[in-house]
Amino acid sequence: MASSVHSSLPAPALHASKAALNAALSDIEASEPGEVQEIEVDMAAQAETLKTVFNDPKNFNVKHPLYSAWTLWFDSPATKGRNLPQTPVTAFPQTPHPGTPGGAAAHGWMEDIKRVINIDSVEEFWGLYNNILPPSALPQKANYYLFKEGIIPAWEDEANKLGGKWSIQLPKEKNRRHVDTLWLYTMLAAIGETFDPYLTDPELLEPHPESLVTGVIVSSRPQFYRISIWTRSAPGINSEDDDKLRQRIEGIGRHFKTSVLGYNEGQKLAGPLATEVEFISHKDSEKKGKGRKITV
Repeated sequence: MASSVHSSLPAPALHASKAALNAALSDIEASEPGEVQEIEVDMAAQAETLKTVFNDPKNFNVKHPLYSAWTLWFDSPATKGRNLPQTPVTAFPQTPHPGTPGGAAAHGWMEDIKRVINIDSVEEFWGLYNNILPPSALPQKANYYLFKEGIIPAWEDEANKLGGKWSIQLPKEKNRRHVDTLWLYTMLAAIGETFDPYLTDPELLEPHPESLVTGVIVSSRPQFYRISIWTRSAPGINSEDDDKLRQRIEGIGRHFKTSVLGYNEGQKLAGPLATEVEFISHKDSEKKGKGRKITV
């Protein structure tokens, strides 16, 4: 899996960001399946220096900015109905969320979800990753949501309401050793902006289109894990340029299936407790299984 950074970044920043993500991925891919490699990051030391790669592109002891800032959210049965000062999965203090989407149901749901921390650099990502529980250790019915800063992980958010999601359901017993690595790869593809190649297509005129990906989610359930990628648009919701949009949406799904999850493009995955890599719009999801799905 290769990482990608928006081509409008200055050349030194582009090179350093690619190098940082590629180096991390190389180390991870060299490990055994299911084995997540620990990477030590001194967050206190990073916080003391305000330098970024824009100030010092030749040294690696500076922050390497991501194309977008991201926010990690978390919920579990332990957080529901409780105003906890911090979540049980991390030592980071929570940051109050900026607001809630409309609707009484959404408001009640937002009272249960906890905003953990914002990140905007490669170093902050690894510092966060090494200080939270992996998905395999989460309690049942718990969820991690990694969404672009300013986007609430709810259908009602303006960035999500016309979109949909790619998702795959994986039987728990067969994937307990692998889900941590699959979730890590999903997050790296998201923060590296590799899901939607239109962002970095050199043939496209400036400005490049807005990224379709708004966030990624991993959910732990009694018998399975689910990993999802949310998009801001979905085919059939807006008829304008629907063919091009469908191509972009399908490209995200193929990249998710082959480069992130490691399956062959034509491989069939459905079985007991397992699904194919499927896309459905949020509006169709409300129809409880009767909506139109795209599979890759």
